[in-house]
Amino acid sequence: MTEKMLKFINIGQESPPKRAKSERKEDFNEIYREFINEKAKEQSSRCSQCGVPFCQIHCPLSNNIPDWLKLAAEGRDEEAYQLSQSTNNMPEVCGRICPQDRLCEGNCVIEQSGHGTVTIGSIEKYITETAWEKGWIKPIKVFNEINQSIGIIGAGPAGLACGEELRKKGYQITIYDRYDRAGGLLIYGIPNFKLEKHVVERRIKLLKDGGIKFIHNFEVGKDSSLNELREKHDAILIATGVYKAREVTIPGNDLNNIFPAMEFLTASNRKGLGDKVEMFDNGTLNSKDKKVIVIGGGDTAMDCVRTSIRQNAKSVKCIYRRDKENMPGSAREVMNAEEEGVEFIWLGNPKKFIGKNKIQSLIVDKMKLGDPDESGRRKPIIEENSEFEIEADVVIKALGFDPEEIPRLFDEDRLQVTKWGTIKTDFDNMETNLPGVFAAGDIVRGASLVVWAIKDGRDAANSIHSYLQLKQNPKVA
Repeated sequence: MTEKMLKFINIGQESPPKRAKSERKEDFNEIYREFINEKAKEQSSRCSQCGVPFCQIHCPLSNNIPDWLKLAAEGRDEEAYQLSQSTNNMPEVCGRICPQDRLCEGNCVIEQSGHGTVTIGSIEKYITETAWEKGWIKPIKVFNEINQSIGIIGAGPAGLACGEELRKKGYQITIYDRYDRAGGLLIYGIPNFKLEKHVVERRIKLLKDGGIKFIHNFEVGKDSSLNELREKHDAILIATGVYKAREVTIPGNDLNNIFPAMEFLTASNRKGLGDKVEMFDNGTLNSKDKKVIVIGGGDTAMDCVRTSIRQNAKSVKCIYRRDKENMPGSAREVMNAEEEGVEFIWLGNPKKFIGKNKIQSLIVDKMKLGDPDESGRRKPIIEENSEFEIEADVVIKALGFDPEEIPRLFDEDRLQVTKWGTIKTDFDNMETNLPGVFAAGDIVRGASLVVWAIKDGRDAANSIHSYLQLKQNPKVA
């Protein structure tokens, strides 16, 4: 092992080349180029193969990172891919959009010792892209069809992961989604410069080729009630995600040209997919030649500011009420945004929208950080007489997402929810209070990461499998 590994002492950390900011601002293509074979092997060889791999512990999927790094370092790419995908249904997605700086890479042992982290995400992307290129990734082959069906509501990461795992076991899977394409947030929420859509589309095609049925433009509560779907299927998974935008409750909130983040991002992504988008084409949801302000500090806010840059906005400002060190989003994304020309206004809090019919400016209070709150983060406090004004043609609200009222939407008021509006489930088996109805992903845990949604989907698949086995053979306990 020492010949192939432990090279972090004499080989430095290196990420794939990043396209020049002047080039990448002109299009929506991914900004990182891929590792070539030798460079991937070299960077994989930096792994210390430590006895207690903190990278794996801090991965929600518990990916066996050291082992597939070792295989990659040895040039055994197909085996590396097989190991990688054994715990992750979408390694090519996670390799691109996971906040590795907060998860695996941020907890790499050699990073803590000052040698620079192994660039795990880039190597994961390299391994999976090689697998696609070489034809190693095949549709699901079912050897024993089971005459039981599962209806999955939501074609986002949690629903897709659950459907794939259950289809592998032979179940009949139907995934319902209210949009015209599968993928959820991966298609309509995340911009191409982070995740090009062909990456998601080829994965969806693979699932279809494996026998999973997709029904699009389907709204539970309108096209069928939840109860009607329960009668049609042996089990149900609710994996809708959370899409209700959190509001900025300040004066002037009803002015025109103030938009929720998902409305703005969906219009841009649909345009990139070749759809006719009237509100983009008429300039309403297009930042071109406009002064744009984005409110928020998470990854969605970074998606909005970087999208605005690519739409040739006149200026792009991001307002966040805490400082840079306390932003919830990926530090890597903040750095990319700064490189591309986004101006950050730290310790600023919106006070009032100004305008007649549409937004013209925003009054902002300066903030200072006080004592930690119940979350452990220092609480922002308004500085007296500190307000200032910023001109704006468009304001995008990127303050996070809350659950929609699922019981009302699904015409099923018996479905229990928590005080936060998320679906209430049994912690052990992810089943709701309705027998045979399970829930997973953001609709249970609140707005979170794609990697957590995949984990929840995989866990839900195991619980649904156990439930259906017991249902088919109640004597087995």
